[in-house]
Amino acid sequence: MATAKKLPSGSWRCQVYSHTEEIPQKDGTIKKKRIYRSFTCSTPGPAGKRKCEQMAASWAADKETSSKCSVSFGTALDEYIYSRENVLSPRTIMDYKCTRKNYIQSLMPIPIDRITQEDVQRAVNLEAVHLSPKTIRNIHGLISAVLRAYRPEFALNTSLPKKKKVELYIPSDQDVKKLLDTVAGTEMELPILLAAFGPMRRGEICALRAEDIQGSLVHVQRNMVRTTDNTWIEKEPKSYAGNRYIDFPDFVTNRFRGKKGRIVELTPNQITDRFKYILKRAGLPHFRFHDLRHYSASIQHAIGVPDAYIMQRGGWGNDGVLKAVYRHAMEEKSKEMSALTNSHFESICNTKYNIKK
Repeated sequence: MATAKKLPSGSWRCQVYSHTEEIPQKDGTIKKKRIYRSFTCSTPGPAGKRKCEQMAASWAADKETSSKCSVSFGTALDEYIYSRENVLSPRTIMDYKCTRKNYIQSLMPIPIDRITQEDVQRAVNLEAVHLSPKTIRNIHGLISAVLRAYRPEFALNTSLPKKKKVELYIPSDQDVKKLLDTVAGTEMELPILLAAFGPMRRGEICALRAEDIQGSLVHVQRNMVRTTDNTWIEKEPKSYAGNRYIDFPDFVTNRFRGKKGRIVELTPNQITDRFKYILKRAGLPHFRFHDLRHYSASIQHAIGVPDAYIMQRGGWGNDGVLKAVYRHAMEEKSKEMSALTNSHFESICNTKYNIKK
């Protein structure tokens, strides 16, 4: 903060840097001159000094906020992404940059301090035509974060599309057996074992090393992710809960016993690509490799394993995913129970006591 100085007249003066002016010279060069804003106060003594410094500080704060908010939303978004590149995951940064390049283009040229709720609603409406509700909510979350950084007093109240119910496919025991029969002895056998009976994520499987394994106990402490320059790197797990220990059954640990270095020599994308063809060869309906984790969770739930243990084993930080998995599993089970119930009622109605003579 600038310090006030006492003038010969007894008044106080405080100078604050305002801007730099460029002054053309006769020889064609440019001379830069720093311009200061002066504040004076005639009140004598320390009270006058404090008052003078307060005026200067207030003007400086307003100037900083004003210049900060005069930038376009696109520039503000660029700065927001850059300032968080070393904090957020590479995948999140990639999604932010994708939004910057492809979506909400109507907001990009508008100065931050001129953006209205109507501007945001209009941009969201345009993207909602061809993007899923989940993607729209992610984009709106980014808009909100940028505006909050530059205009903390501006509260958004945007109408967003309703969430769609996701139809999960949870593989059955028979599905998993078919998968394992199809990939027996191939490079995809171990990834499927680790996902279905771990359950481990693709990136965790690809980053797993021999030194992470002690007997049947696997320490999940790394995750393979793709950076913005399209290279694969290893970093910490997706979340705090992702750093965990998993005790695998012997039939799984026997498959990676004696291996050195990386246990699986594949990238996450290679696992996804190969998995699609494996499903076709096995004659199974399409589902994601990630759904093998849901299979593991649903089986544990069915045999009475407490949710807290299921969450710890799978690296889930909350029970939101588990509830979605269980709800789907219960819906499938309800069909079976309904058929059993109706069959029972049918048998009652078809007895000799209910047959008209």
